[in-house]
Amino acid sequence: MAFPQPKPQAPQLPRHLLRTIDCQQGAVRAVRFNADGNYLLSCGADKSLKLWSVSRGTLLKTYSGHGYEVLDADGSFDNSQLCTCSADKTVVLWDVATGQVTRKLRGHAGKVNCVQFNEEATVILSGSIDGTVRCWDTRSRRFDPIQILDEAQDGVSSLKVAQHELLSGSVDGRLRRYDLRMGQLHVDFINSPITCVCFSQDGQCTLTSTLDSTVRLLDKSTGEMLGEYSGHKMKGYKLDCCLSNRDTHVLCCSEDGHVYCWDLVEGSLSLKLPVGKAVVQSLSFHPTETLLLTAMEGRVQVWGAEPEDAEETEEDAMTT
Repeated sequence: MAFPQPKPQAPQLPRHLLRTIDCQQGAVRAVRFNADGNYLLSCGADKSLKLWSVSRGTLLKTYSGHGYEVLDADGSFDNSQLCTCSADKTVVLWDVATGQVTRKLRGHAGKVNCVQFNEEATVILSGSIDGTVRCWDTRSRRFDPIQILDEAQDGVSSLKVAQHELLSGSVDGRLRRYDLRMGQLHVDFINSPITCVCFSQDGQCTLTSTLDSTVRLLDKSTGEMLGEYSGHKMKGYKLDCCLSNRDTHVLCCSEDGHVYCWDLVEGSLSLKLPVGKAVVQSLSFHPTETLLLTAMEGRVQVWGAEPEDAEETEEDAMTT
């Protein structure tokens, strides 16, 4: 008689608050992990970008040079450069170590909502309220973009790049996927203004959050809807959604002060994380570990699967 296989362990969720960072930069518009997840970036309404240690919650550097609030940021794969975008219509490339502005890229006709490096950090992609995505060469001295994608009929709210593919979401309710190698454009109509888009870790699916308070999981190649997640409130704010580092859960910010976390396959609500009483403005999931960043008003919260003191006592036991 064969014994049943032991049940695989349920994936852990970041349900314990490890620390709160008072960023002191006005409202935090966006919070992002860097490429390896050791540092976090906070984008401030006071025009600054700040770099923090995740494990200690200490401020490492402040980057000042924008003329208006910073709306998004990204770190290069080797942690040597940062890019930011702002309501001042510019995109800025920074040297991490010196804190100096390497390039200030102008060309968008309105505030720039989202920004990201490609994988080699040779190109910066930026999406703006002006309805365009612009591609900037980080190595050339030319100040005009190498490519402008102007298919959106309204502002571009979110973009993600993975290998040779670019995903962009627009207020016109359309999810656009550009195959930059083949020169092809695929469009999925979602029928509600899109606030955030992302690829799944395996690259097979796309996730979008929209202003009808719904998050949708689509098959990337066919556009077929694989999952629909709701219960949160997203009516008037541009809020983030993401997938957990192993594609097991869908997470989304909410205007009711919570982060909602659904089981990707079942669609059931696994966790309703009480962040605070205001709108959860932004979130970011660690690339490899069960760690979550949230931003509310002027603070950033770091959440983990285990309470911090438990981890510390384990470490102490190992050292003694």
